Amino acid sequence: MTFDPSAYTSNWNYPTQMRFGPGRISELPRACSSLGMSRPLLVTDPGLSGLQIVRDSLALCEDAGLPTTLFDGVKPNPTGSNVEAGLATYHGNSCDGVIAFGGGSALDAAKAVALMSGQSKSLWDFEDRGSNWKAVDPAGVAPIIAVPTTAGTGSEVGRASVILDERDHTKKIIFHPKMLPSIVISDPVLTVGLPPKITAATGMDALAHCLEAYCAPGFHPMAEGIAVEGMRLVKEWLPRATTDGRDLEARSNMLVAASMGATAFQKGLGAIHSLSHPVGALYDTHHGLTNAVFMPYVLQFNRPAIEDRMERLASWLGLSGGYQGFLDWVLALRAELGIPHRLSEIGVDDGRIDEIAGMAVVDPTAPGNPLPLDEAGARKMLVMALEGTV
Repeated sequence: MTFDPSAYTSNWNYPTQMRFGPGRISELPRACSSLGMSRPLLVTDPGLSGLQIVRDSLALCEDAGLPTTLFDGVKPNPTGSNVEAGLATYHGNSCDGVIAFGGGSALDAAKAVALMSGQSKSLWDFEDRGSNWKAVDPAGVAPIIAVPTTAGTGSEVGRASVILDERDHTKKIIFHPKMLPSIVISDPVLTVGLPPKITAATGMDALAHCLEAYCAPGFHPMAEGIAVEGMRLVKEWLPRATTDGRDLEARSNMLVAASMGATAFQKGLGAIHSLSHPVGALYDTHHGLTNAVFMPYVLQFNRPAIEDRMERLASWLGLSGGYQGFLDWVLALRAELGIPHRLSEIGVDDGRIDEIAGMAVVDPTAPGNPLPLDEAGARKMLVMALEGTV
């Protein structure tokens, strides 16, 4: 069946304004102008900054009379220093808006730069705890356009950024409603050059978001419904996107799945992220890949609390065997995509288990775990993931 781009071209508002479809990047200058930007800052990472997709996007803006500054100083696990450097570039070039361009790291850093563009307090004053977000001056948040180039974090539809605080080596969630980009341009063509390993790792990140949102305690049927459909899309399309990166239909569906995962996890996340955040902070591992490694071990830990709902999920996804059938599918998917089975395969050793466990239980995602997460439980899952024992 021939791919029909028109079938994957649409506008919607859920929760933000989305311009979805192949070739939609051409609308970037008009999107900037509609938000009052005349001198945008394009924030990306050094791996993307030299590629044609970034050069073409900068040229689009320049040709439309929008002088655009490039900032590419974003690490795979973005830091407070990255945000400070981006902010200095923003002010040094009299910018008036932010184009967040790239994967989750670039999007998170860009959103934090936009947040901080007109604040008098420090970035860490806005960590997502209690009512810290109320200290933000809303008028000091620059307009944001998000252009995702990976199908994983869904940060393009999120109201927060995960930033590494180098002072204590912890990842912190910075939150404010105005961090939600005003316009998202989701163009699957921009994801075509993504290598298979990154396609797999980011796709598993989208799965983790949907899965943990679905399993999180609490009543939020809308989020659960979005999460289930997101998982169906991952099941159907991630292997195809990884096998053939030029498959625009698969790329399109995975972009949707990523945005759905981040929309769904308004309900909550859990121990996959609670463990992944400190591991990423201490060992500088790829976030989506770390989530993928932890996934089956967290499922097993949470089994007593989620078995019934996993029975329904397996049925909806066309998997036989209930909980065990779902777990078996996750393990088979990881193997098919080349995801490592043990933490040691991504450079994590057993030397900091207690430290990671202590960090995990205070991570903001910990309260969303289906079972209460204490240090003993976190340590148990770490040992399982180090030994590869499911």
